Amino acid sequence: MSKVSITFPDNSRNEFEQGTTPSEVASSISNSLRKKAIAALFNEKVISLDTPLQEPGLLHILTFNDSKGKEVFWHSSAHLMAQAIKRLYPEAQLGIGPPINDGFYYDIDLEHKFSPEDLEKIESEMAKIVDENLAISGSVMDKEDALKFFKNKNEYYKIELIEELNEVITAYSQGEFTDLCRGPHVTSTGVLGKNFKLLSLAGAYWRGNEHNKQLQRIYGTNYPDKKDLKEHLFRIEEAKKRDHRKLGKELELFMFAENVGSGIPIWLPKGTIIREQLIKYMQDAQVKSGYQQVVTPHIGKKELYVKSGHYEKYGSDSFKPINTPREGEEFLLKPMNCPHHCEIYKFKPRSYRDLPLRIAEFGTVYRYEQSGELNGLTRVRGFTQDDAHIFCRPDQIKKEFIDVIDLVFMVFKKLGFEKFTAQISLRDQHDRSKYIGSDENWERAENDIIEAAKEKGLNTITEYGEAAFYGPKLDFIVQDALGRPWQLGTIQVDYNLPERFELEYIGSDGQKHRPVMIHRAPFGSIERFFAILTEHCAGNFPLWLAPQQIILLPIADRHEKYTEEVSKRLKDSGLRVDIDNRNEKIGYKIREAEVQKIPYMVIIGDKEVEENSLSVRHKGEGDLGKLKLKDFIDRLASELQNS
Repeated sequence: MSKVSITFPDNSRNEFEQGTTPSEVASSISNSLRKKAIAALFNEKVISLDTPLQEPGLLHILTFNDSKGKEVFWHSSAHLMAQAIKRLYPEAQLGIGPPINDGFYYDIDLEHKFSPEDLEKIESEMAKIVDENLAISGSVMDKEDALKFFKNKNEYYKIELIEELNEVITAYSQGEFTDLCRGPHVTSTGVLGKNFKLLSLAGAYWRGNEHNKQLQRIYGTNYPDKKDLKEHLFRIEEAKKRDHRKLGKELELFMFAENVGSGIPIWLPKGTIIREQLIKYMQDAQVKSGYQQVVTPHIGKKELYVKSGHYEKYGSDSFKPINTPREGEEFLLKPMNCPHHCEIYKFKPRSYRDLPLRIAEFGTVYRYEQSGELNGLTRVRGFTQDDAHIFCRPDQIKKEFIDVIDLVFMVFKKLGFEKFTAQISLRDQHDRSKYIGSDENWERAENDIIEAAKEKGLNTITEYGEAAFYGPKLDFIVQDALGRPWQLGTIQVDYNLPERFELEYIGSDGQKHRPVMIHRAPFGSIERFFAILTEHCAGNFPLWLAPQQIILLPIADRHEKYTEEVSKRLKDSGLRVDIDNRNEKIGYKIREAEVQKIPYMVIIGDKEVEENSLSVRHKGEGDLGKLKLKDFIDRLASELQNS
């Protein structure tokens, strides 16, 4: 029997009999690893544990601690749920059931409307299937056989998907249940255990298209360890309290209006203060880093976005073109700011001495997201990016890239995002059709990012197929206070748009050269960043961001004159102050201020007026006792300076 050489993530090597499975390799390392193993990553492809290894390669045994391991575990859990549903409701039509962050879902077409009681029945049936420990195996079909198979099962949504495929079709079976699926999966239903929970019901249009039928979506999660499931359920309850949509309404930060349009947010006065403070913070940081602020229109000629490639990429997700009275003239709401900034670069001739040129803009862009995908401020149709584009020489790329990484670090530190990883997002290794530009430029750009990340000592993961259509990127994945991952901040190296727009500079040799373009957005979308920040701090914004920093609470009418004097002094010091002079008891006013999450409450009664003092309460520290006005202002100034 021939041997194959297997390399492990620590670069150690060992030889195994050809046809050895990852499961057997894991057993040879330790029984503990074999018990924890879910799937394997072999030569950058995820495979099931029972796949024979026929060639040499790099093998990583995946456990639930690996993101790809979680995906396989949750994908298999979605199939487990779908099998239980088909047993209980044979007439149910299955849509799709992918893994998602923290779990999975499946879309179901069924006349019967699911209830919470139904979810309990489905969970019980899932537990029975786990006890049956059914082997899970994949099979390959040609298109004709796949269509015939799923027609016999009356799975019309699967048939629609198959009809669009021009590739090898795979299906996975467990007992009597077979599903159209690329896989891979765990080796048996018993591996999935019983630490699962079906969490919620929602409506979802088939394939996210509002013109299609609305299906019933069941969300669930599953963990190998019961303790982890318990912690996850606690996080869900905590997340409900922190939901930015709930807090946005309670704290009067933003709103949506049907007459304005779905997915188009309206910023209310308090939310606008936070938004403007965030923008000012970033603009000040950019000025110090040599950026120049610009403002570009909300629209542009269709030809501009055709030239940049954005029309091809986002055209189907954009608002319809705006036709002018002039025949054949069409404008688009801009899907990205990059083309406008390229035009700014072309405004006048550039020399190598002019570079790097750093152009920044808080520019609003528009994309017509499907209504089923809209979600508060995290997915909207009009959003503002803290966009900037750096035009530089090839020899300047690494330094500029590293400087942007430092800027991202500064933002995260300022706003309390302490845990993050950096994701190097590269092209799909097999399908290059969705990208523009030459292989040579792509390879140079990818190497620039990898070297910069290495030089900064970043904790990185590499994801193939996650690059932008015009270039690779470095994405930052932060963990919020509940441990949830969010993609925040992105930096991209782009050789392609300068080619498309024929951007040039005169080099030291007197010849024309092509600049390189770096796209960067530490916040990303202001709307999405605002939503994540709101949930991260549960609406308890730091003092510098809080829309109401201080609320003055006079006990009676006779205290209002002194209260007004205090208010003026505080406002003159640049602080945001409000007075609650309603005819209500002081206990009620204090509770209201706590609900509104105002950092400082100042209670003013007879003693405070007499002693020319303030009775101060801090939301985090409680009662601070009596303070002189000057001491209070000094305390706030120090807190703002150190925040």
